[in-house]
Amino acid sequence: RSLAPWTLEDGLGEGGMGLVFRGFDPRLQRHVALKFLSTGDPERVQRFIREARAQARVEHENVCKVYEVDEVEGRPYIAMQLINGKNALSKRYKAKKFIAYFQSFSNTYAPLSSLESLYEEALGVDDVIGLSIGTRPDCVDDAVLDLLQDYARHHLIWIEYGLQSASDETLAYINRGHNVQCFKDAVAKTRKRGIMICAHVILGLPNESREDMLHTAKTLAALEIDGVKLHLLYVIKGTPLESLYRQGDFRCLEQDAYVNLVCDFLEQLPSECVIQRLTGDPHPAELVAPTWALHKTETLEKIRHTLEKRDSWQGKYFGH
Repeated sequence: RSLAPWTLEDGLGEGGMGLVFRGFDPRLQRHVALKFLSTGDPERVQRFIREARAQARVEHENVCKVYEVDEVEGRPYIAMQLINGKNALSKRYKAKKFIAYFQSFSNTYAPLSSLESLYEEALGVDDVIGLSIGTRPDCVDDAVLDLLQDYARHHLIWIEYGLQSASDETLAYINRGHNVQCFKDAVAKTRKRGIMICAHVILGLPNESREDMLHTAKTLAALEIDGVKLHLLYVIKGTPLESLYRQGDFRCLEQDAYVNLVCDFLEQLPSECVIQRLTGDPHPAELVAPTWALHKTETLEKIRHTLEKRDSWQGKYFGH
């Protein structure tokens, strides 16, 4: 799509503030990342501009350069440097092989020909040995799974399904749009094709008890899920959850409570399950609460220390 002076190519991500697209600048013949604000609220527009100005003052190899801030068709945007993630990771972590991660949006929900083109392009990049594809359990069909099964014969293929909770009551409350059985059906169809499966879970969802969250852990253990990503439920600006939080109808987990829940969760999972994430990474400008969510390294250290103090480990209570 053309949005003068830019040509929008494809979506790169979505957050509480807006959408990010890969774009092309025909004037300077270069690709850029275009971040569009999703609201016209004057206060958020001013914050959006302040953040762009602050970022523009930073000169660092791991921070995107800001090229310009403007408005097109009434929508404020920031044009930023588009960083080659593979090169950045090679430099930072000395990585030599890569998995292309289709993270934002539902990356199996498109015409098969479009998906095949995207997957083939990613697998065609030097040193990319596989794909990790984030999606929903209600957005995958047999045709897509058959395509991924073909790739899995020669590449490492992961599908990441957002479960969030193994409670149908919770899924209905958060308007998830599918139930637990839908997740189980997707897992069954995926597993028989030899595709690795990762499940996303959120700890601290409204009205969930410790027993509810451990039920989710036991459900994943029984399904022999290959990998798990754990997330803290945090409050983002401009969301219905923010309204609940400010009205006093929702309380975030304290850091120690979250740490203990993560350890409880890990104890229920089989030792061979790959833990791919232990907490999330909220954007500081979007986060309302809890502020401790910004201290990821501290949280990870507390999890390690708590397991040591308990003399515990992943899988300690698996099958009990």
